[in-house]
Amino acid sequence: MRLKLGRPDLRDYTGYFDAPAADAGSPVTVTWAGVTTLLIADGGSAIMTDGFFSRPSLLAVGTRRLAPSLPRIDGCLARLGVDRLAAVLPVHTHFDHAMDSAVVADRTGATLVGGSSTANVGRGGGLPEDRLLVVTPGSAVDLGAFEVTLVAGDHCPPDRFPGDVERPVVPPVKAAAYRCGESWSTMIRHRPTGRAMLVVGSAGFVPGALRGHRADVAYLGVGQLGLQPERYLVDYWDETVRTVGARRVVLIHWDDFFRPLHEPLRALPYAGDDLDASMRVLTRLAREDGVALHLPTLWERCDPWS
Repeated sequence: MRLKLGRPDLRDYTGYFDAPAADAGSPVTVTWAGVTTLLIADGGSAIMTDGFFSRPSLLAVGTRRLAPSLPRIDGCLARLGVDRLAAVLPVHTHFDHAMDSAVVADRTGATLVGGSSTANVGRGGGLPEDRLLVVTPGSAVDLGAFEVTLVAGDHCPPDRFPGDVERPVVPPVKAAAYRCGESWSTMIRHRPTGRAMLVVGSAGFVPGALRGHRADVAYLGVGQLGLQPERYLVDYWDETVRTVGARRVVLIHWDDFFRPLHEPLRALPYAGDDLDASMRVLTRLAREDGVALHLPTLWERCDPWS
């Protein structure tokens, strides 16, 4: 944390909320629902990263035991038009990514996919073992119409709740029960069309881990990125966007996730991140590389490959 008051003004970035909208002919669409929750769908099959909709207040996170909010989860799934998912894939197991994942999987018939920490979140949420899939890092798995490869990543420093989730997490629990666990860079390929995307939920990386993977589109988490030295931001861009050859980048995990989704979005405060600093560096790198850079619009179905 640092002593800088206020938060970035999203009106300064109005021109970046221009990711290509999907239309009736879009074979694959991506819909952002805050933090790093993404719905990737082709009209017949769908998967979701995270599925975090409860968004408890900062006061609640700091002072209370947390449990998923069923009304908020059901309301958001309805807003997204989701009743079936092939898989739910938390990018790691902090509360702001994985807390709702077992409920979302249960509501939608999905398999909860990740490492051993994700499996323990699912067990605590009551999912049966046949709905939990612990993957081998770097090995592709078929989930509906999508081929997904979870590549070992890292959490952007600092990781406030490091370590693995070693036993089932049965809500209500303190936020600290949701330790980071495995942090993934998620490669997703739509098998019928070959369209590929990279999702990095936390602004962290393992050097060289994504070498050999290709994706036209990258959804990059930028939470806490603005507090890092500029060299870190350049390395992050190198190890993700440049390594996979992405030509379009959409920035996620910049919104204040202590604020419910039925209220207007706002950026994280300067005490915890600095979106202004991230944008200064990333817009320059995107311009140098000829890469389209966007901020997503909540609930909007996009076709980032168009």
